[in-house]
Amino acid sequence: MVARSRLRPAQRATPSVAIGFKMLRDDAGIGANWTPRELRHTFVSIMSEQGVPVEELAHLVGHSTTSTTETVYRMKLRPVIATGAEVMDNIFKIG
Repeated sequence: MVARSRLRPAQRATPSVAIGFKMLRDDAGIGANWTPRELRHTFVSIMSEQGVPVEELAHLVGHSTTSTTETVYRMKLRPVIATGAEVMDNIFKIG
């Protein structure tokens, strides 16, 4: 988890969002360490693991290009990249 002070202003939740999220988080009982940022990363991980293309993920998280999504969520996209590599291996399999 990244310390809040190390995040750029655009990455920080506004006070009203933070308070509302804390109330929802506490009601849901998911633990005090969860922030909107962690949920966003979890969302990308789950969608990626289910095979959602990076172009669609970029659109869903508000990135204008896939390069931002690929840079920010590099580790989260690995299952999609691995699946793509496996498909290509099967296409070009020798023997």
